[in-house]
Amino acid sequence: MQATVASFDPTTGGTLVLDDGVTVDYDADALDASPVRHLRPGQRVIVTTTDDEPPRVQALRIT
Repeated sequence: MQATVASFDPTTGGTLVLDDGVTVDYDADALDASPVRHLRPGQRVIVTTTDDEPPRVQALRIT
């Protein structure tokens, strides 16, 4: 699934807007499996989410 970065803080995480319009928060550890250490608002990313309601971000990477 793809999303757009709404906010980013390298110590706590941030917020994404999924392509279906759902806003989800993510923890900084979602970047652990990625070489990416910084994101900027407006940046497009690919995310892996849980099936929970609301969904939780498990991992993300830059598109």
